Amino acid sequence: MAQPTPDSRPGQMIFAALAKKNDRLYWGGVAMAIVGALALLFPFGATLAIAIMAGWLLILAGAVTIADAFTVEGTGPFFGQLLIGLLKLVLGIYLVRHPDVSMVLLTLLLAAVFVIDGAAQLAMAFELRPVDGWGWLLLAGIVAIAVGILLAAELDAMSQITLGILLGVSFLTSGLARIAVSHRLTAMAKGR
Repeated sequence: MAQPTPDSRPGQMIFAALAKKNDRLYWGGVAMAIVGALALLFPFGATLAIAIMAGWLLILAGAVTIADAFTVEGTGPFFGQLLIGLLKLVLGIYLVRHPDVSMVLLTLLLAAVFVIDGAAQLAMAFELRPVDGWGWLLLAGIVAIAVGILLAAELDAMSQITLGILLGVSFLTSGLARIAVSHRLTAMAKGR
């Protein structure tokens, strides 16, 4: 399978790094989409169940994000993606170990994670901007930031259902963005 060659266009360096690990990018996107679908399927339950489920979803999303960071190893977004993955992982472990965390604290922590994650995805999207498929990452970043803002804005009215749906939408969008970029890489490698 031929790889796209880096040239002087902005975003080509990161695009070439992604092309080298396209399978990992694709399967990372599938895993992230599954995590999002799980969050959408299980929005009900008590605050305790949401905290534990959100913890495990964040652990899974953190592991996927850390693995995805290595698809862009050697480029600018690597450390940002790695940091976001570690943040999700640590937050997830904390929530699993301390399920008695109040809904307000959980919501604030998740809002911060999503805003930071969205900013990192926007940065990566703008770095890829001239290459087809960059819009999916832009959309995923915007959705993540919007989810973070919605979470922070609705602290006192936040229900378990809303929290689960917002988690699912953000994770699902991130996964689908990775799958879309991977499909574009495959098409470019085949000369389409």
